[in-house]
Amino acid sequence: MLYRLIKIVLLAIITSSFSQIASAAKDDLDELQMKLSNQWTLVKNDRLRDIKTYARLENGKQYRSFKATVMMKDTKPETLVRFLLDFENYHKWYWQVLESKLLKKVSPTEYYLYLVHKAPAGLPDRDVILHATVELQNASRNYITLKVEAVPDYLPLKPPLVRMVAEDLQFKFTPQENGDLFVESEGYVDPGGNVPSWAANFVQHSAPYSVSLGSLRMVKKEEYANSKEPVPFVVYDYNTYLSKQLRGQLSQ
Repeated sequence: MLYRLIKIVLLAIITSSFSQIASAAKDDLDELQMKLSNQWTLVKNDRLRDIKTYARLENGKQYRSFKATVMMKDTKPETLVRFLLDFENYHKWYWQVLESKLLKKVSPTEYYLYLVHKAPAGLPDRDVILHATVELQNASRNYITLKVEAVPDYLPLKPPLVRMVAEDLQFKFTPQENGDLFVESEGYVDPGGNVPSWAANFVQHSAPYSVSLGSLRMVKKEEYANSKEPVPFVVYDYNTYLSKQLRGQLSQ
């Protein structure tokens, strides 16, 4: 009797697991096949982690653009800066990164990076050179902006890698009064070369959520959250910014 009961329980667990997997696969397929317009369409809404991703079609662009928002709970701006400037460890959180390194530091707020991305099965891997610039908080805005733009001709091609035409992104980091950090990102990626539509759609669908999830994990790591090393430029949390603003200590 006990043996039969165990078999029934195991069968119920297996059936439930397959049902959940099938349901998740159907949700992913529905998201990939959703009809898009030139307006932002919600792709994924992770209420547990407070992540939302969107997509839209734009005139003159071959692939769809994407947007993501995420609320980072109890996160200091300098913690975010530390992990974003740790270029050698992008493989721990950024989308399918096989290699990442700093090519040139122009200033504390301007960098050139080199990344190699793993491509979907059957396609050659991609590399990209990124020009990253940071716009700091000032008297008229309580947020930090990170702009990233691909510069394909910065280095000679490295076959068999395919050089990406675009990996253009803009991130906006806004400190909240309660100590959280609201992150908005928007971007467009053109992988270059010949890419089947299914592969392009898969990356455009999956990457924004994956990057948001990875960044949430990274800002909680001790080496970033509890580091005593100063960041290369001044950033403020909500209350410090407000205090500086009231005292007129912020430049335009």
